[in-house]
Amino acid sequence: MEKKINTLCIIHQGQKVLLGMKKRGFGVGRWNGFGGKLNEGETIEQATKREIFEEANIIVADLEKFGMIDFYWQSKPDFCIQVNIFKSKIFEGMPVESEEMKPQWFNVGKIPYDKMWKDDIFWLPLFLENKKFKGKFIFDDADNILGKELLEVKEI
Repeated sequence: MEKKINTLCIIHQGQKVLLGMKKRGFGVGRWNGFGGKLNEGETIEQATKREIFEEANIIVADLEKFGMIDFYWQSKPDFCIQVNIFKSKIFEGMPVESEEMKPQWFNVGKIPYDKMWKDDIFWLPLFLENKKFKGKFIFDDADNILGKELLEVKEI
C-alpha cells in the first residue's frame, strides 16, 4: 500500500472561514483549505505552515489538528492519500492570491460545497463545530463517493 501524507488547514474565525480556489494541479477549480505534501524531513505541522504561507502569504500562529481522513480511488486500490486537517484562528499578514490559490472569506452559512470536493460536506460541519474526526472516503475516477466512514473522536 502506497500512502502519501498530506496536510490541510482552514482558517476559522467566528462565522467565517478562509478557503482558496485551486488554480492548478490536483483539485483545480475547487474551493479548499490550504495545504499539500510534506517535504523531506518536515513534520506535518511544519508542512502545514509552509504550505499556507506559499499558497496565501500568511503565517499561522496556531494550529490544532481536528481530523484525519484517508482517501482512496477505486482504480488505484493500493494507493491512499492521508490528509491531516488543521484549524487555525490566528494568523499574521493579509491573504494574497498566489500562482496556486486564490483566497476568499466565506460565511459559514454560505460555504460553496457545490464547488468543493464531495466529501467536504460530510466532515466540514464537524470541523466548524469544533468536533474531531477520523474517516475514509472511496472515490471513482469521476470523484464521486463510492463509500465513506466518518467517526467523531476524542483525540486524533
